[in-house]
Amino acid sequence: MKIAVVTGASSGIGREFVRQIGYFYQNLDEIWVIARRKERLERLREQSRIPLRIIDGDLLKKQVYKDYRKELKECSPDVRMLVNAAGFGRSGTFQEIAKENKKLQTDMVDLNCRALTQMIRLTLPYMDRGGRIINIASAAAFCPQPSFAVYAATKSYVLSLSRALHAELKPDGIIVTAVCPGPVDTEFFRTSGPLTDPLKKLTLAKAPAVVHKALTDSRRRKETSVYGIGMKTARLGAKAIPHRLILKTGVGIPVPKTKGGKILCNRHQKEKL
Repeated sequence: MKIAVVTGASSGIGREFVRQIGYFYQNLDEIWVIARRKERLERLREQSRIPLRIIDGDLLKKQVYKDYRKELKECSPDVRMLVNAAGFGRSGTFQEIAKENKKLQTDMVDLNCRALTQMIRLTLPYMDRGGRIINIASAAAFCPQPSFAVYAATKSYVLSLSRALHAELKPDGIIVTAVCPGPVDTEFFRTSGPLTDPLKKLTLAKAPAVVHKALTDSRRRKETSVYGIGMKTARLGAKAIPHRLILKTGVGIPVPKTKGGKILCNRHQKEKL
């Protein structure tokens, strides 16, 4: 049985991957979707070209991994693609966020880093030549981000891990791609208000376009996928300008904000995963 696995599949980029994977991989038998909102996954089933197997659960808790491991052992599938799209972020200084919620930043690390790593560890034994791993990182991974410190650091981990695994697994025919978008227009912005900065509006991308490029870049065996001129320029700037200068001058990759000054990023609200 040939399958794809998508985490964070109930909304945003994860949901869009489920919608598009079937057009890129038409010989899949199932897509296994993992997220907390089972009702959303049930509705997604009606929109998917490929049958969905729903594994509802919280990636911050152990049970979902037990359920996933059980399904893998029972079905022994050929995993053609793993998409790690679950994640969240919060803008604000380290102290501001700590005062708001003392667990928020450690949960961010656990979901963005540990959960992603655990999913790769569990899935790799079921992948073979031609398999693909797509990890959703962020343009925030390109350099340190004051007022976005923990989120950017977690995405730097995702980018670094993905590039290393790309090198390790390429001889085995398994390709790993890190996707590094800037702000993406998902339901968070529709519920929390539009972006107010004109420059940030210009870099706002549509989820279908970001996902289409990610799947195309994965097919082309690329280790990174960066959508849009703005984010490609930011990536080059982060390489060319010393990070200490970026931190000193405040010139770097824009941190998106809403009217309320806060944003949950990697395109999903934590409580809705």
